[in-house]
Amino acid sequence: MTSLNLGILAHVDAGKTSLTERLLHAAGVIDEIGSVDAGSTRTDSLALERRRGITIKAAVVSFRLGDTSVNLIDTPGHPDFIAEVERVLGVLDGVVLVVSAVEGVQAQTRVLARTLHRLGLPYLIFVNKVDRRGARDDDLLREIAQRLTPAGVPVTAVKALGTREASVTAIDPPLDVLAEHDDALLEAFVNGGAAPDLWPALCEQTRAGAVHPVFFGSAITGAGVDELIDGIVTLLPAAGGDPGGARSGTVFKVERGPSGEKLAYVRMFGGVLRVRERVGEDRVTGLDVFGVNGAAEVGAGQIAVARGLSRARIGDPVGVVPLPGGEKERSFSPPTLSAVVEPVDDRDRTALHQALAQLAEQDPLIGLRADDTVSLYGEVQKEVIEATLAEEYGIAVTFRDTSTICIERPAGSGAAYRMIAVDPNPYLATVGLRVEPLPPGAGVTFGLEVELGSMPYSFFRAVEETIPKALERGPHGWAVTDVAIFMTHAGYWARQSHSHATFDKSMSSTAGDFRNLTPLVLAAALRDAGTRVCEPVDAVRLEIPADTLTAVLPVVGQVRGVPLATSFEGPICVVSAHVPAARVVDLRRLVPGVTRGEGVVEASFDHWAPSTSG
Repeated sequence: MTSLNLGILAHVDAGKTSLTERLLHAAGVIDEIGSVDAGSTRTDSLALERRRGITIKAAVVSFRLGDTSVNLIDTPGHPDFIAEVERVLGVLDGVVLVVSAVEGVQAQTRVLARTLHRLGLPYLIFVNKVDRRGARDDDLLREIAQRLTPAGVPVTAVKALGTREASVTAIDPPLDVLAEHDDALLEAFVNGGAAPDLWPALCEQTRAGAVHPVFFGSAITGAGVDELIDGIVTLLPAAGGDPGGARSGTVFKVERGPSGEKLAYVRMFGGVLRVRERVGEDRVTGLDVFGVNGAAEVGAGQIAVARGLSRARIGDPVGVVPLPGGEKERSFSPPTLSAVVEPVDDRDRTALHQALAQLAEQDPLIGLRADDTVSLYGEVQKEVIEATLAEEYGIAVTFRDTSTICIERPAGSGAAYRMIAVDPNPYLATVGLRVEPLPPGAGVTFGLEVELGSMPYSFFRAVEETIPKALERGPHGWAVTDVAIFMTHAGYWARQSHSHATFDKSMSSTAGDFRNLTPLVLAAALRDAGTRVCEPVDAVRLEIPADTLTAVLPVVGQVRGVPLATSFEGPICVVSAHVPAARVVDLRRLVPGVTRGEGVVEASFDHWAPSTSG
């Protein structure tokens, strides 16, 4: 039996979760199709998902389609949860990209399609809602060719489009698109001869990511779903990997079980992981393999929930680094918003920090800080965190106003030192540090300008290990980066004791002295150098009617944006610009008003720039 790890992706409200329910029903997993509106869907298990009718966390469910075992991963469609989508893409073999026949190709759909192209993931397109008034077919195919991919290949057609009686029939794929990637088909196309069976060519080209079959249908009525299922089984590539090779996998999701134990979702690309085997410093105590009952091991191509991996974090390898062609590159943008979480009852403050730490395990991009500041992609995430804390931890919280996440970079050189036994130094250590600016993107480096043998190596290590934590909060309250740090002074008191007595801490330096003193010296050096606050800048792509360009450009300037280029694609004008991330929400609010509601704004983090907002 072959296996397939399948993702379903879509813009929010395109019908992704409804399609998941229909596939589960067709496979016999559920007897009754759940409703998003009623909050009765199988994969939306969180209470908030059911209330809002959106998917927030990736969910995995397994079923069989003929001789294929499918692990279906239902992923979020809301832009606030794009990181949840992208971290799952690395474990998929193929994707169904859902497009609404009514709303058409939407902003998030294009973002997802570009990501799939970059990763080389094969995907099918399912045009949903053909039973809805306003549904389109030929016009939508032209829109897909223009805005998603020119390699869309329709393999079904619709009768009674836009009515509850809409039905779907299979059609032969167009020869001209397939001929672009096959010399034999090209010859037949040019010479006008009889074309050979096109299905093998369609299958080969789909698995290679060269073309993308388009299926029409309705997740609500079930029209076209059988044809889509045939396409999933025959057109998408099966999970690969050598079960006899080196153990190679990745953790792509972490959550907590009912009793608080950590559950690590693992995709294996090669080899086998067994119960009682070690992964790093942990030992696997249990495996729940999707699609297999009572499994004691998980092999190449399979997905499992592993228990006992208490130190596991998202992105951790299991065994060797995943094989080439296994885990795909991740490049999602970092969150650019933050907010401080406050307990309603101050007695819950310690419990709140512990709960947020657990949530940060499940989503590393939350970026929890010591003052309970969390990182965010959007306002919807605040509601998710608030509801999760209330429902799973019993902690009522509020949020301070959302602010933009900035960073600090040194404006120049600076230095500071504290000498042992000299006020105001309360620690038994001498530490001197000099800071120098580095080019953008260089990160943090550490070097010595004192002899390595001038004091025990553990003291130098204590200084170096303390620096990353100390840089989390610079003079202006933001993380400091792109800085070179040099240790210029070092000194200690050797291990001492009273005459004929035991060791006395009050007379001897320890690593703790250096750990405590380093942040004070580094802060003083940064104040001496001065730091420049830098705000995140997004790369923005606007698709607007060409005749509205003169109205849109002033709006871009109004939000402190800088237009970079414009191009025309028929009646559509594409404007590229750099816009401060904090003003993108204003841009999204203003553009519809000057584009007759037709303008679309896409944004992703691009770089950091000195803040001009004060």
